[in-house]
Amino acid sequence: MNADPVAELTAFARSLRERGVAADASRVVAAAGALDLVHVLDQHQVYWTTRLTLCSEPDDLPRFDAAFAEWFGDRPPPAAAESTAQIPGGAGTSGDGAAGRVERIGATALETLRTRDVAALTDAERAEVRRLIALLAPSVGTRRSMRRRPGGRAGVDPVRTMRTMLRAGGEPIVLARWRRREKPRRLVLLVDVSGSMAPYADWLLLFAHAAVRVRPFATEVFTVGTRLTRVTRVLRLRDPDAALQAAAQTVPDWSGGTRLGESLQAFLDRWGQRGAARGAVVVIFSDGWERGGAELLGQQAARLRRLAHAVVWVNPHKGKEGFTPETAGMLAALPYVDALLAGHTVATLADLAGVMRTI
Repeated sequence: MNADPVAELTAFARSLRERGVAADASRVVAAAGALDLVHVLDQHQVYWTTRLTLCSEPDDLPRFDAAFAEWFGDRPPPAAAESTAQIPGGAGTSGDGAAGRVERIGATALETLRTRDVAALTDAERAEVRRLIALLAPSVGTRRSMRRRPGGRAGVDPVRTMRTMLRAGGEPIVLARWRRREKPRRLVLLVDVSGSMAPYADWLLLFAHAAVRVRPFATEVFTVGTRLTRVTRVLRLRDPDAALQAAAQTVPDWSGGTRLGESLQAFLDRWGQRGAARGAVVVIFSDGWERGGAELLGQQAARLRRLAHAVVWVNPHKGKEGFTPETAGMLAALPYVDALLAGHTVATLADLAGVMRTI
């Protein structure tokens, strides 16, 4: 693998999905965790580790072998042919057993990290979780645009039909039809960076950075606190550390107070009403503590809901035992929220990414 194994693994998984292998985000995360336990310059170890974590059924194996050979410029190790018909993780050759042990060890450690509250991680765990979040690749679906393209059954294209008739000497042969073009639906992320959200703000911005990398020109990111700050441009930096450092220097109210209503109103007045929120999936990361008027927040949440395709609220405390939405801000906004999700672990952020893809 190259100097950026996370990026290469993500791209390799994408090529597998194009071949019909269900190498989804959870399997990519498992592969990343398992690769940390092997020598990534050893092609044999990389082959077995990724094969066992990214494949889910026997039919995936020949597709994986073809993709691996194409991606890494060499044939799979000879041991692959000895157990092509075996289900990943099952008993087989000594290579299978060793790789299976790597997968089980990696999966155990990975599952522990996936369910740890990101606010209580050790330094070593923080480095690993950063890699896991970068692999989530959060995105939303597409929407139909007003532009048309040939094909489909949406309607008859009179211009193309007439041209076809003229080429055929005026005889009607086939009615040319058109269909709507698909374009990425816009994604807007509003990240609360106030004092009460300080333990989670970095992680949520890292999640936002992963989303920007997937669709840099269909994703907008803002921080909210005592004021609204657009950080989309700095989060387009490829390196996540550089992007977060640039965001920290851009945001003037980090760990300050919370005026969600005023910040949301500023977003809608300056950006949302002009198009950023229209038909978009809007995700608000906040615990709902509001120093301003909760009534204003409710009014702006209602206004946002009328513009957006969907509004998702992510509260890091929702996944904790005994949680109930009691803050004034949450109670004011909830009637206008399509989904209320947790966001305090890698697992809950992965769940969020799944909801975003299907909402």
